[in-house]
Amino acid sequence: MKKDKTLQEYRAKRDFEKTAEPKAALIKSGAKPIFVIQQHDAGHMHFDFRLETDGVLASWAVPKGPGTDPRERRLAVRTEDHPVEYAYFEGRIPEGEYGAGTVIVWDTGYYENISRKDGKQVPISEALRSGHAKVRLFGKKLRGGYALIHAKMRGKEKNWLLVKEHDEEADARRKPVVTEPESVISGKTIKEMAEENI
Repeated sequence: MKKDKTLQEYRAKRDFEKTAEPKAALIKSGAKPIFVIQQHDAGHMHFDFRLETDGVLASWAVPKGPGTDPRERRLAVRTEDHPVEYAYFEGRIPEGEYGAGTVIVWDTGYYENISRKDGKQVPISEALRSGHAKVRLFGKKLRGGYALIHAKMRGKEKNWLLVKEHDEEADARRKPVVTEPESVISGKTIKEMAEENI
C-alpha cells in the first residue's frame, strides 16, 4: 500500500512502548486538509511545519519558525511523513528516543491548496513532487499564502524554503514566534510544558 509505506520511516525511528507519540495509522481528518505547526525543543529549538496530504502529514523542520514578512526566506528541512494524529500531539518525548524533548502545538487550522501550473490548479501532492507548492493557511496565528520551494541549498536534497506570500496577511513588523509563544491547544509555552512533564 503506497500510503502506508510513507510512514515506514516514522515507525522505524520510534519505540511506541516508550513514547506517547501516536502510532502510524492512516486517517483522513475531514473535508478540509489540515496544517499544524509544532514547536519542538529537541536540544535545538525549531518549528515543525506539517501539511496533510495523501493521508499523512508532509513535514519540514523550520529552525527559525514561520514568518509573516515576505522578504524573509526561511530554511525548511524536509523530514519524514507523520501520521495525521500527530497534529494533536503535545508533551515530552523521553530521553533516548528520536526527537527527545518537548513539543507544543503552536498553531493549527486548515489550508487551501493554491498551487498552479500553466494557469491550472495542481494537486498539492503533485506540487510538492515538482518542488514548488503554494497554500493559503487558515490558522489561529497564521493566515494567508505561503510558498514551499525545493531549494536544494548547499547541495542538500532535503532543503526547502518557506516564504510568506505578498498578500493582506503579510506583516514585516509582526514576529509571531516571539510574541505569541503559547500553544493553541493547552495555552502553555514550551517551557511551561517541559516543567510540567519533568
